[in-house]
This record gives sequence, structure tokens and C-alpha cells, in this order.
Amino acid sequence: MAVHVENSDPLDPARLAEYLGRLCRERGIVVSTAESCTGGGVASAITAVAGSSDYFETGYVTYANAAKTRLLGVPEAVLAEHGAVSRQVVEAMVAGACAESGADLAVAVSGVAGPGGGTDGKPVGTVWLAWGDGWQRDSECRHFSGDRDAVREAAVREALVGLIRWLAPHG
Repeated sequence: MAVHVENSDPLDPARLAEYLGRLCRERGIVVSTAESCTGGGVASAITAVAGSSDYFETGYVTYANAAKTRLLGVPEAVLAEHGAVSRQVVEAMVAGACAESGADLAVAVSGVAGPGGGTDGKPVGTVWLAWGDGWQRDSECRHFSGDRDAVREAAVREALVGLIRWLAPHG
């Protein structure tokens, strides 16, 4: 998928957020975020665009598992069985963000940014992302390299690219 933005770095979060805003306005879409390891970075990138209140009303930073359950309705059993860094959890976060906020589209991010917290099965840099609406979701696991900041920045970029991919015309 090619994402065209006017900048020498097509993956610059500011340019991605601007392009996302244009797509949301064109389609009348309201977007929400449900974030863990990015700590609100996706929402911050989106709201850095002037006029983003036209298509962004609510973002959730659910860093703790209890917040994922309380604010987004992620079942405790799903967290216990799969862990916070899993396809099942980010897909539940998307569903919860759409249901709770009334948004048309949401993105969820949960991962291990480091420097600690990694395991053999989920090493530092492992990030699960999901995009979707109240009916369908798409998710993927990514492994980003670098320090904590680099992992978080890469996850923010990937979250924005996924939202654009969801909205952009195919071709």
C-alpha cells in the first residue's frame, strides 16, 4: 500500500496525521484511539493537526490492565489468558473504543516498549496493533528495534498508517 503525503519523509507522524485528517473529513469519519505502550502518542499526533476536533473526540490511554477492563470492556479472562500484548486484547480494545466513544473507527496499540518487561515469547519491541469499527477488525504484530522512544515512535507511525490504510481508496 502506498501512502502519499507531501513531505520528503512519508512516514513522518505529522504528515501521516494530516493525511488521516483529510481522509476522515472526506468520509465523515470520527476516529478514536485506545493506547497502552504509546501512552497517548497516537492521539497526540492526531490532535496536533489544527481542526482535528472535526474527526477526533475521544482517546483512551489504558496503560494498566484494570483500565483496559474498566474503560474499554476488555474481559479480564482475555487479559489473563492471552496477556495485554496480544491480538485478542487489541481487538477487544478497538471494539471497546468504538462502543464507548461512538467513533466510526478506532486503533489500539499494546506492546513492550522496554527497556524491561520483555519475555522469550514477547521480547522488547513486540507491539500488537488493531484497527477497526464495531463490526470488523484487522490486527498485526510488529517487532520494532531500538530503545523505548524508538519503539513507541514506530508504533505511533504504524498506528497512523493502519488508519490511513483502512480509509484510503484501494489502488
